[in-house]
Amino acid sequence: MVNYPNIEITIELALPSEITTDKIRSWLGAAMAHVGSFPDSALTCVITDDEQVRMLNQQYRHIDEPTDVLSFSAMEGADFITPDEYPPYLGDIIISLPTAERQALEAGHTLEKELALLAVHGCLHLLGFDHTDEFDQTRMWQVQEQILRELEEFD
Repeated sequence: MVNYPNIEITIELALPSEITTDKIRSWLGAAMAHVGSFPDSALTCVITDDEQVRMLNQQYRHIDEPTDVLSFSAMEGADFITPDEYPPYLGDIIISLPTAERQALEAGHTLEKELALLAVHGCLHLLGFDHTDEFDQTRMWQVQEQILRELEEFD
């Protein structure tokens, strides 16, 4: 696996000990490598609570409720210029831990698998994937599943 040293992880809530920042970084790196992103690309991933995600969802999507994952691409919207001395910045991924816990329980799988799914999903958004129509959704889901299969712990 390609090492992506410019992936910053912030965890604002307690996670089970087996879910480490290195593990989260490996999930994001797997998505970036699968799509062919340059190893020096940078992104930020924050794992936080429902209230923080609800507030961001309201502010940026005008939806006043929490969601599982939000992605804010540095390549969309306002012109974001990365200075030459910094790696290309892809954007930010925000994951709601309480929502991930509920979804894992509903789906009958582990929190670790749910967080991996949300991290990969959010990263794919930063890499230009979307699910606004059936064709794009099918394509994104296929790539997402391929990446999750490539991660050994989910075989």
